[in-house]
Amino acid sequence: MTRQFFSIAALLAAGLSSGLAQTAGGGSSINSQERTVNVIVRFRPSPDQAGFKRFAAHGAQLKHSFSSIGASLFTVNANDLNLLASDPAVQSIAIDHSLRATAYTGAPDYGWMTALGAANATATLPWDGTGIGVAVIDSGISEPDNMNTDLAANWTRSRVVYSESFVPGDPGTSDAYGHGTHVAGLIAGDGAASSGGAYTVRGIAPNVNLINLRVLNANGEGSDSLVIAAIERAIQIKNQFNIRVINLSLGRPVFESYVSDPLCQAVEQAWKAGIVVVAAAGNEGRNNSAGTAGYATIAAPANDPYVITVGAMNTVATPDRADDRVASYSSKGPTLIDHFVKPDLVAPGNQIISLRQPGSTLDVKYPQNQVANSVYQLGGDPDAGNYFQLSGTSMAAPMVSGAAALMLQRDPTLTPDTIKARLMKSASKFGQTTSSVTDPVTGEVFTSQYDAFTIGAGYLDVQAALASSDVANGAALSPVAMPDPNGSAVYLVGSDSAIWGSSVIWGCSAIWGSSAIWGSSAIWGSSAIWGSSAIWGSSAIWGSSAIWGSSAIWGSSAIWGSSAIWGSSAEAIATRGE
Repeated sequence: MTRQFFSIAALLAAGLSSGLAQTAGGGSSINSQERTVNVIVRFRPSPDQAGFKRFAAHGAQLKHSFSSIGASLFTVNANDLNLLASDPAVQSIAIDHSLRATAYTGAPDYGWMTALGAANATATLPWDGTGIGVAVIDSGISEPDNMNTDLAANWTRSRVVYSESFVPGDPGTSDAYGHGTHVAGLIAGDGAASSGGAYTVRGIAPNVNLINLRVLNANGEGSDSLVIAAIERAIQIKNQFNIRVINLSLGRPVFESYVSDPLCQAVEQAWKAGIVVVAAAGNEGRNNSAGTAGYATIAAPANDPYVITVGAMNTVATPDRADDRVASYSSKGPTLIDHFVKPDLVAPGNQIISLRQPGSTLDVKYPQNQVANSVYQLGGDPDAGNYFQLSGTSMAAPMVSGAAALMLQRDPTLTPDTIKARLMKSASKFGQTTSSVTDPVTGEVFTSQYDAFTIGAGYLDVQAALASSDVANGAALSPVAMPDPNGSAVYLVGSDSAIWGSSVIWGCSAIWGSSAIWGSSAIWGSSAIWGSSAIWGSSAIWGSSAIWGSSAIWGSSAIWGSSAIWGSSAEAIATRGE
């Protein structure tokens, strides 16, 4: 691994100047007065810990050590950063980036029924996630009470079996932001509080056990180091609580290759420990700040090739899948720098109803998203009940996490790679090639192309995934997209570096094992068209630097500037849904 070197100018260009990169403790990654910065450092093996000693000599403060990735979190003087980064004992150094929940605050939706993907979508499945532990790394999960009964077992025992806060200075594990509880309901809500209503609001796996690892504060903000610490805890207590799935409905921009990104390395450690990691793709599909029409906007850690990256679909408030369309805000691939084909699949994520956390930041700020108890309709009724509406890839990811829990209950021997492979192969393929939506306020029309960088392998079909018996004998790494020298086609490069022709999508020799389960249309379907007439954008978007160039496009004035999706202005737009 090569040493990652960052100059102060590079840090500022990446949008990490004072006021942009907020950590979960409320401060910035770079302190504007003391000019300190939090960094995650890997040292080369040294019996005398020379690197540690030299860092300490420059006033660096050790905050935490991450044994799973062999790295440590330091607070250092920004003026010393270049010197410390050039230390011969340093193998890599990365900023402790800020990150956020990936939800919009967006009419009733039938997300869980649509995700089942069968004609009789309301039929009861023989699996409900019993015995499977799902770790929700988010803004916390509020314990069941008289209002929130959907996370209780038989109205008595809480199915939140473990809770811990990693938020600095705040040991509370309840959901002050209102995001984590919503996510938990999409995975595990049993619909107890809505039984007998117009329809039941339930999760995909309504009897799983939840592990609540809080990393986001009351504003939905956190940092890499907090998420890494939570992932490490999930690995440590995996056997105690049978943690088989981690849900990450959060993200931040990609600043470096996944190979050296500490956050990506942490999710890989969980995957290799036998835990399925599901990550939200991000909500930047409408962003054309860099001239990419929303392409190359997949967030980290969803950019990692091991994890299952999920984009969002709009169910148009019906249980029928035929009228569904991809959400225009859902982030698109390829991933920045590494060019992995992402997302891996899409799932219901627009205007989804799940558990409400009364008094939380989102609940207070968007009362119109509350769902009234009497008729389960929106409207900010003062008698609003147990449920709340949100949109985003944050809502799509837990659909897939729930599906993975059902698959593991059915067959506990499944590996994360086989689960990813089955979910992608069984995903419904699309007949349409485009869809458009008009913003009701601005009148701007957003057109989505149904290519592999937008919809991945297709639309989550839980029942089809449960029925699959395919096995991945190797690592289910997402392939790399590579343009040919003429810029007229895209090729996919597998983990063995073999290049598959434009008409051979994850070819017959099977990137994912000798059983050759990936035919030319088995994964992507006929709508994922490549070549000179590619449906990837109106002009194939072969920009010289925006996507394929060596330099990052996330400068302070580019996609991830202070007014981007991570800013407060995004929430105002998101209240309208798509």
